[in-house]
Amino acid sequence: QVHIMESGGGLVQPGDSLRLTCVVSGTFRDQYAIGWFRQVPGKEREGVSCISVIDGIVNTQDSVKGRFTISRDNAGNTVYLQMNSLKPEDTALYYCAAEILPPVLRPVCQLQPNYHYWGQGTQVTVSS
Repeated sequence: QVHIMESGGGLVQPGDSLRLTCVVSGTFRDQYAIGWFRQVPGKEREGVSCISVIDGIVNTQDSVKGRFTISRDNAGNTVYLQMNSLKPEDTALYYCAAEILPPVLRPVCQLQPNYHYWGQGTQVTVSS
């Protein structure tokens, strides 16, 4: 049984920073990835950034590169999304998700929202 819990969302002004936290409980027998996704009403869920827990390989959406940074703790069950220079268009419900990676050497996680395990989401609102 895998359980995912996000935290850290809130209301901030443009240019501010936030750090989202994702705690994943449960065990994976294979290498897995944890990703951050976001969704606004009426739009499809989109991938923001993901990280393979063992190798630490990162994949980040171009629109947030240079502003958002994903990282993991040493135990690999907590992943952070540091969001700097936030913009109003970053406003969304942010989800954390986990997925088993293919059994290849140094697999790269994907940003398609077809992960198997999902949290409930944390709201991020950027507004002046």
